[in-house]
Amino acid sequence: MATRNVLLIVDMITPWDYEGADEVSIRAEEAVRAINRLRGEADGGLRIVFANDTDGFHGSRETTYALALAGRRPDLVEPLEPEPAEYFIHKGQHSAFYGTPLAHLLDVHEAGNVFLAGQVTEQCILYTALDCHVRGYRPTVVTDGVLARRTRLGNAALEMIEQNMGGRLMTSTDLARELQSARKAGMTSDS
Repeated sequence: MATRNVLLIVDMITPWDYEGADEVSIRAEEAVRAINRLRGEADGGLRIVFANDTDGFHGSRETTYALALAGRRPDLVEPLEPEPAEYFIHKGQHSAFYGTPLAHLLDVHEAGNVFLAGQVTEQCILYTALDCHVRGYRPTVVTDGVLARRTRLGNAALEMIEQNMGGRLMTSTDLARELQSARKAGMTSDS
């Protein structure tokens, strides 16, 4: 049975120059903290995968990061610099699965749980959650790690994920606690 956990960070490496970015960035510091709280669990078997929109199909994590860092909100980009051990894929559409190797990556690593964080809730997070669901994963949305462009639509998207896809909604603190408990239980059963 698959036991690996994957944190999928969607569209957070950005120059923050798209229409509506100012409104979205209002809660972004909290989301960055929540995402990094979970990235701190990577040593416990949590795989980190960044899925980012393409920008001119330059095809490099370094270029994507450099462009984002040179953008309007480097303070929101720098804390999320992808580590060498973290995966980074480019996506061309809303879903992190569409036209990307994500499904193969999850299969190769025998992913059992997919945790979603990033932006924006009512578009890329919703569509990625749906693609998780149709592929047999139960998506978990990190509620303090996602950003909505429009609060009402973001809340509706979370409700759809929970009600229509059987997804879970959890804060980063609760999810980190759950991961730590599972890790301790695994260490105890191996002893």
